[in-house]
Amino acid sequence: MNNIANAAEAVPHVIQRRVLHIVFASTSGHTEYVVEALIDSLRSIAPGWEIEETMAEKARPQDLLNGDVLLLASATWNTGGIEGQLNPHMSVLLHDKAKTLDLAGKPCACIGLGDHRYFYTARAAYHLQHYVNAHHGRLIVPTLKIIDEPYGQEEAVRVWGKQLVDASKPAGWC
Repeated sequence: MNNIANAAEAVPHVIQRRVLHIVFASTSGHTEYVVEALIDSLRSIAPGWEIEETMAEKARPQDLLNGDVLLLASATWNTGGIEGQLNPHMSVLLHDKAKTLDLAGKPCACIGLGDHRYFYTARAAYHLQHYVNAHHGRLIVPTLKIIDEPYGQEEAVRVWGKQLVDASKPAGWC
């Protein structure tokens, strides 16, 4: 009996890899820049995390279910009428291809980019949050909004990335 207890104690704890799946839409490169800045930060903040990224135009609805946490990122667009829309690739993914997807309580986070010159500054953030909520996802951190050029805002991205890591810890993340 003592040998069994000792054997159980001798087994090292298995560290389970966690996966952050990022789906983003970027045409001018700004959203992609923010995503890459976040990934760079997370590699030092949470080196045990596995990070996957998929561009919205290549994503399938079931890709939104990949990983332990889903991150949606898009800039705000002003096409086809009123301003404040999602990047067209993200819009097609969320509102056409994945319009009936159930996120089933999946932990989620969002990043929205925008320009201060528009009335609906960073309105993509609202649309992404709305999608997560309407499709039964669970936002675990406040949405990151990047206003104007993302260059020079790496510290804000890093701080938000730390919040994402911290918010994920109650779910057993390391």
